[in-house]
This record gives sequence, structure tokens and C-alpha cells, in this order.
Amino acid sequence: MSEAPIQHPPDIYGQVLKVALPLLVGAIFLIVWQIVVTTLGVPKFVLPAPTLIWQALIGNFWSLMGSLWFTLTVTVEAFIAAVIGGVALAVLFAQSRWIATAFFPYAVILQVTPVVSIAPLIIIWVGYDNVRLALLILAWLVAFFPILSNTTLGLRSTDHNLRNLMQLYGASRWRVLTEIQFPGALPFILAGMKISGGLSLIGAVVAEFVAGSGASTGLAWRIIEAGNRLDIPRMFAALGLLSVLGILIFGVMSLIEYLALRHWHESAVRREN
Repeated sequence: MSEAPIQHPPDIYGQVLKVALPLLVGAIFLIVWQIVVTTLGVPKFVLPAPTLIWQALIGNFWSLMGSLWFTLTVTVEAFIAAVIGGVALAVLFAQSRWIATAFFPYAVILQVTPVVSIAPLIIIWVGYDNVRLALLILAWLVAFFPILSNTTLGLRSTDHNLRNLMQLYGASRWRVLTEIQFPGALPFILAGMKISGGLSLIGAVVAEFVAGSGASTGLAWRIIEAGNRLDIPRMFAALGLLSVLGILIFGVMSLIEYLALRHWHESAVRREN
């Protein structure tokens, strides 16, 4: 008679500590920041106090939220396009080494080419009346390569013995891909998505900077606008929202990775000791 598996109680203390400790460090940092700026009398156009930044956030709440929504939608759309395009192209690369040899160098060229250098050209091509599409293309260019590279590596890293066994029993390429290669590549794909999520936000922000004044209404333009007016508290408020957005994207991708891998992959399975 087989023994029942040992059930380990959830480590509630450890989970609470993971959240509380970073929040405590952040609170201490803000308190020290407030004390130093107030004590030394640092001008607000050099380094505003956290209380002034909070006031700027509340005073410009709806305009900043609208800009946050604009940046978020561009980021999400570019990320989704990068996932679809990167995974699809990686499947082709995994199925044919000739296709990979022919096209992978061009993917590398897109990755190493600075977005700042090609952004004006993209904006001219799509037209100044459709700058949002240009921002989307530029953010996609930044986010695309990690998905492609990680997925290609994952599909090629599948156990060749399993693939040979499937082919020996007459399995089609599609069955080998969906039942062996793709499940084995899932950790690689999710790791690429975690990287790509942050890069898509970076690409959207950089593209907004390059697009210039009034070309968009995202958070990057709010930062430029506040800087031109020396409204540094509002600039810091927009920067803070960008940081929160980046943390949120990373957290969502980490949660998806955990939920997808927690029952079977070593990176997410809880250790017994």
C-alpha cells in the first residue's frame, strides 16, 4: 500500500516577509529622503521632497492617469505582437535550420540597432498623423528579440531521444512540436516574455521621447513637458508611475510563470528542505 505524499504547510511567514521587507526598505528610504531634503533646504527644482511629489501626483492625477493608460496600451500591444511574432518565427527556425541561417542575422541586426537612431525614420514612414503606430512599431522592435531567441533555444533544447522516438512511431512534425518541443520550451518562452515585458515598456518610453513635443500623450511626454517647465515634482511623479508600471508588468509575468510551471518544473516546484 503506497504512502500518501507529505503535505507541506504553506510558509505564510516567508510570503509575508517577501512583501513586507521591500516595503519597509522603501519606506525608510522615503523618510530619509524627506529628512535630508528638508534639513539641507534643497531647492525643489533640484530634488523635491517626497511630500511635494505626492502633492504633484494628486494635483495632476487625471492627466497622469490618462498618460499612464496611453503608455500602458502601447506597451501591451507591442508585447502581444512581440510574443506572437517571436514564437511564430522561432517555430519556423526550429523546423528548418536553413530558414534560421537565412533570417536570424537580420533579427540580430534589429536587436542591436539603437531605437533612437531609427525612430525618426519610422515616424516619417508612418506619418506624423499616425505617431501611435510608430510608437507601437518601435516598442515591438525592442521587445521582439528576447522572445525569438529564448523560444528558438527552448525548441532546440528538447531531448533528441524523445523526438527520435516520436518520429520512429510515425508522429508528424506537428505532434512532435505540440507534444514534445513546445512543452519543453515553455520555461524558455516564459523567461523571454518576462524580459520582453520590461523591454516593451522601455521601447514605448524611448519612442515617446524621440517622437518629440506633442506627438504623444504618454508618460514620457509628461516627463519632457514637466522638465521644460522646471516642474520637477510632477516629473518625479511621472517617473514614479513608470516605475510602478514596470514593477506591475514584471509581477504579472512572474505570476504567469509560476502558475504555468509550479506543478512540474524545477524552477517553480517548492523544495522539501
